[in-house]
Amino acid sequence: MKPGCPSSSESAAEVPLSRRKFVGGAIAAATAASLLGAAPARAAEAPAPAAAPPAITRKIKVGLIGAGGRGSWIARLFKKHGGYEFHAVADYFPQVAGAAGEALGVDPSRRFSGLSGCQKLIASGVEAVLCETPPYFLAQQAVAVAEAGLHVYMAKPVAVDVPGCLAIGAAGKRSTEKQRCFLVDYQMPTDPINIEVAQRIRDGGLGPIEQVTTVGICGGFADPPKTATIESRLQHLIWVNDVALGADYIGNFDIHAIDAALWVLGRRPIAAMGASRIGRADPHGDARDVCSVVFDYADGFVHNHLGQGLADNTDGELSCRIFGQKANALVNYWGKAYLRGGPKHYGGGAVENLYEAGAVRNIAAFYQNVTEGRFENPTVQRAVDGALTCILGREAAARRTRLTMDELLKENKRLEIDLTGLKA
Repeated sequence: MKPGCPSSSESAAEVPLSRRKFVGGAIAAATAASLLGAAPARAAEAPAPAAAPPAITRKIKVGLIGAGGRGSWIARLFKKHGGYEFHAVADYFPQVAGAAGEALGVDPSRRFSGLSGCQKLIASGVEAVLCETPPYFLAQQAVAVAEAGLHVYMAKPVAVDVPGCLAIGAAGKRSTEKQRCFLVDYQMPTDPINIEVAQRIRDGGLGPIEQVTTVGICGGFADPPKTATIESRLQHLIWVNDVALGADYIGNFDIHAIDAALWVLGRRPIAAMGASRIGRADPHGDARDVCSVVFDYADGFVHNHLGQGLADNTDGELSCRIFGQKANALVNYWGKAYLRGGPKHYGGGAVENLYEAGAVRNIAAFYQNVTEGRFENPTVQRAVDGALTCILGREAAARRTRLTMDELLKENKRLEIDLTGLKA
């Protein structure tokens, strides 16, 4: 796996409510229709130089839920931005919450831990919350934050199951109604080279699209033996190996490439078929680290996805290739992005330092949205569609059958984990 591999936080903070009860109530008004955001405005022939960052007009009082690896890392970027003040932190593990709170200058009285940490942080007087926990907890936490009338900055994937996805979609709409911001942190759509390639595709640069190929390759994640409770699975990315905790490899890692496809295409697939298996040595979780999926779209073109998380992968890949009748294009996380041939030929360029640069751009956009009152929240529904697409691929490949999106939504299958023995 490449250094700086995109992932969620490494530890968990959770509210002490039944996930089934909480998320089930939150999706009552949700619909399954795709509401992908409109394509961005036409870029120039070459990406324009980045504009000067907007002035810092005030400090936004924020809280961090999930202060492990990525949580602490992204919190430092928020602090470096200059427009945020950390008011509270929460993590299931008290030592993690304490260390993060010390680093961020949070008063010890607002460093929360245990399963109730999220709820306590929400009530602590923050304006906005960064949700950076393992994916199983993200939907419940982000919905709780949004329902409390706070701004949400959320890691991917937004959920591990269909009910969670629909709950996030509904919460995003309610945030807009309440004039609150809700941003899901994907990096590939923030890169200026990728943006230019995507816009030229939307402008017809490939002609009719015939095939899409997405790839997600990483070096895997440690998967030690399980213990009496799931506490041992909540740190150090071990949770990626458990489908209910981490959304499977396709839903946690590969999702970046799949999200890029949906971002460029502006729609999600209608069906999927495929196969998957566990390929890592001495596995203890049920996540499948090898998959091959074919997605069907209403347009009729073919979308192939390859996912692999074996330990000998020294070079990671997160890419989306799109082939048309006139040209082909590559949207990338690492390396070069371009559109070759056809009427919109674009030599492209290197996608640089995207793991950090993309987060920095999203942090700046979040600040601007909050302070300038921009509440359209266009990242939410695409993130929901991306998570649903990965769940569709995960289920179709695990069952080795063809599964439609309508069938998946009708099943409305919820994933559960056993929280017995965890600290309140």
